[in-house]
Amino acid sequence: MERSFYQFALKYRGKIDPDDYSSFADALFLDHSFPKTATDFELLSKYIEEKAHPVMKASIFDEIWEDYISE
Repeated sequence: MERSFYQFALKYRGKIDPDDYSSFADALFLDHSFPKTATDFELLSKYIEEKAHPVMKASIFDEIWEDYISE
Protein backbone atom coordinates (compact mmCIF):
# COMPACT_ATOMS: atom_id res chain seq x y z
CA MET A 1 0.00 0.00 0.00
CA GLU A 2 1.42 3.35 -0.94
CA ARG A 3 1.60 6.20 1.54
CA SER A 4 -0.75 9.09 1.13
CA PHE A 5 0.65 12.54 0.42
CA TYR A 6 -0.33 13.56 3.95
CA GLN A 7 1.68 10.73 5.50
CA PHE A 8 4.65 11.57 3.30
CA ALA A 9 4.59 15.31 4.01
CA LEU A 10 4.47 14.86 7.78
CA LYS A 11 8.12 13.83 7.71
CA TYR A 12 8.97 17.52 7.31
CA ARG A 13 7.23 18.56 10.56
CA GLY A 14 8.74 19.94 13.70
CA LYS A 15 11.99 21.64 12.74
CA ILE A 16 13.54 23.83 15.40
CA ASP A 17 14.40 26.36 12.70
CA PRO A 18 11.33 26.19 10.44
CA ASP A 19 11.67 26.36 6.69
CA ASP A 20 8.96 26.42 4.00
CA TYR A 21 8.57 22.63 4.03
CA SER A 22 8.26 22.33 7.80
CA SER A 23 5.84 25.29 7.99
CA PHE A 24 3.72 23.63 5.29
CA ALA A 25 3.79 20.28 7.10
CA ASP A 26 2.95 21.83 10.47
CA ALA A 27 -0.06 23.64 8.95
CA LEU A 28 -1.04 20.43 7.15
CA PHE A 29 -1.03 18.54 10.45
CA LEU A 30 -3.32 21.13 12.05
CA ASP A 31 -5.77 21.17 9.10
CA HIS A 32 -8.40 18.65 10.19
CA SER A 33 -10.27 18.81 6.90
CA PHE A 34 -7.25 17.97 4.71
CA PRO A 35 -7.90 14.82 2.62
CA LYS A 36 -5.47 12.64 4.59
CA THR A 37 -5.80 9.49 2.51
CA ALA A 38 -5.55 11.16 -0.90
CA THR A 39 -2.85 10.29 -3.43
CA ASP A 40 -4.32 12.21 -6.40
CA PHE A 41 -2.54 15.39 -7.49
CA GLU A 42 -5.62 17.12 -8.91
CA LEU A 43 -7.71 16.59 -5.77
CA LEU A 44 -4.91 17.74 -3.47
CA SER A 45 -3.92 20.69 -5.64
CA LYS A 46 -7.52 21.91 -5.77
CA TYR A 47 -7.78 21.64 -1.98
CA ILE A 48 -4.53 23.59 -1.49
CA GLU A 49 -5.66 26.33 -3.86
CA GLU A 50 -9.22 26.68 -2.54
CA LYS A 51 -9.35 25.68 1.12
CA ALA A 52 -5.94 25.44 2.70
CA HIS A 53 -4.36 27.76 5.23
CA PRO A 54 -2.27 30.54 3.61
CA VAL A 55 0.93 28.97 5.00
CA MET A 56 0.25 25.98 2.75
CA LYS A 57 1.42 27.64 -0.46
CA ALA A 58 0.77 25.96 -3.80
CA SER A 59 4.40 26.40 -4.82
CA ILE A 60 5.60 24.50 -1.74
CA PHE A 61 2.96 21.82 -2.33
CA ASP A 62 4.32 21.38 -5.86
CA GLU A 63 7.87 20.94 -4.57
CA ILE A 64 6.86 18.43 -1.90
CA TRP A 65 4.69 16.63 -4.48
CA GLU A 66 7.75 16.16 -6.71
CA ASP A 67 9.58 14.55 -3.78
CA TYR A 68 6.51 12.40 -3.06
CA ILE A 69 6.19 10.99 -6.57
CA SER A 70 9.92 10.38 -6.90
CA GLU A 71 10.08 8.32 -3.71
